[in-house]
Amino acid sequence: MPHRLLPFLAYCLFPPLVIADFSMFDIAPIIKEIAIFAVPMFLGITCHEVAHGYVAYLLGDPTAKNAGRLTLNPIKHLDPVGTLVFILTRRIGWAKPVPVDPRYFQNPRRDMVLVSVAGPVTNFILAALFYGLYLGLLAFGPSFSQSMQHSLLVPLVNIAGAGTLVNIVLGVFNLLPLPPLDGSKILAGFLPRHLAYQYLQIERYGFIILILLAMTGVFGKFLNAVVGPVYSMLF
Repeated sequence: MPHRLLPFLAYCLFPPLVIADFSMFDIAPIIKEIAIFAVPMFLGITCHEVAHGYVAYLLGDPTAKNAGRLTLNPIKHLDPVGTLVFILTRRIGWAKPVPVDPRYFQNPRRDMVLVSVAGPVTNFILAALFYGLYLGLLAFGPSFSQSMQHSLLVPLVNIAGAGTLVNIVLGVFNLLPLPPLDGSKILAGFLPRHLAYQYLQIERYGFIILILLAMTGVFGKFLNAVVGPVYSMLF
């Protein structure tokens, strides 16, 4: 499932949480923005990939475990190019897909659906946890001294808010039924075998299709319509 985490550019569709509109030429705010989004992004993509591998392992596939990918160490999951792109854009990034071998599954079609669902579900759980942290920090905010609010509380609120948004976007995006995204594997599990095979052949063009959808604004408008109301309701 290559580059399924590419469109972190979706973040650009939403207003910042409590982060200023930073200038591209001011290095300090750029570093600050990277620091705020780095923890949620790396945690989101790491847990997403581990969830795929762990569910596959529970269903009999040791491929991810043997490759050392059932770990929360983000270094094991980072894609060098995806990480570099994140540093340059602060919005786009992706991880190395966890290897899954359906030949180990007793029921490959059903089990591949379960493996595919595990990633987005994990992102939604993380979004809920980050949002709980966000509310908790705001509730206890008045008990902090002014200096503590500026030095500790505000950065943590930013990170918690960013983590909520990051994981909502990741979960929704990966459920899109476009190969190689997780949603395509889920849909394929319910299609007749011959249709599923033909449908998944689109994967070789999936990356190009994603780029075209992003460049034409179709992808952005869709995520804005789906995630925007959730974002507004929460924040």
